[in-house]
Amino acid sequence: MAFVILIIAAYLLGSVPFGLLIANAKGIDLRNTGSGNIGATNVGRALGKRWAYICFIFDCLKGLIPMLAAGCFVEEPHTKTQLALWLTVGCATIVGHIFPIYLRFKGGKGVSTSLGMVLGLYPYFTIPGLACAVIWLLCLMIWKYVSLASIIASMTFPVILVTAIILKDTWPITELWPLIVAAMLMPLLVLLRHVENIKRILDGSESKVFRK
Repeated sequence: MAFVILIIAAYLLGSVPFGLLIANAKGIDLRNTGSGNIGATNVGRALGKRWAYICFIFDCLKGLIPMLAAGCFVEEPHTKTQLALWLTVGCATIVGHIFPIYLRFKGGKGVSTSLGMVLGLYPYFTIPGLACAVIWLLCLMIWKYVSLASIIASMTFPVILVTAIILKDTWPITELWPLIVAAMLMPLLVLLRHVENIKRILDGSESKVFRK
């Protein structure tokens, strides 16, 4: 019952469009500005870096807070059933961000919220998630494309996770396989949500961060 409540609450929290709310407070409809996306990148285009960072933090917290709450109900040693329930809470938050009930199920791409979800599943996802955050930042500094950085970081995530499981004797793959499955599905979701960005990168029309 606790997890059922958490899953519903996670979806409703994930549906809160912080980017849209921030832009509306400034008199801007984010859906009619820039790419039309309600995420931090488009907030940056419309309002500048400071508000993009604020939106990023709030979207990240949407994924982190439900995972921390769900973690209170997961006892060690973690079984695959417990991990599956924990993952379901995080997935509900991401689904809420991508398909928000408050915006007729038309939301963002879910990268920031996914990062929060990953950081909240300690320690299995947290360590690879922090590594991928560094990779994302490096890619952003090199190529200036948020979309490309997100794609590359997401694709390295399952590789780092599997490597960590192999290296740590205390992480049994027989119990952690739901995490591996989820880690492999996440890059597919990121790719699907960035199809148009990939097309724009290939034809040279994709916007670079904080540049008009």
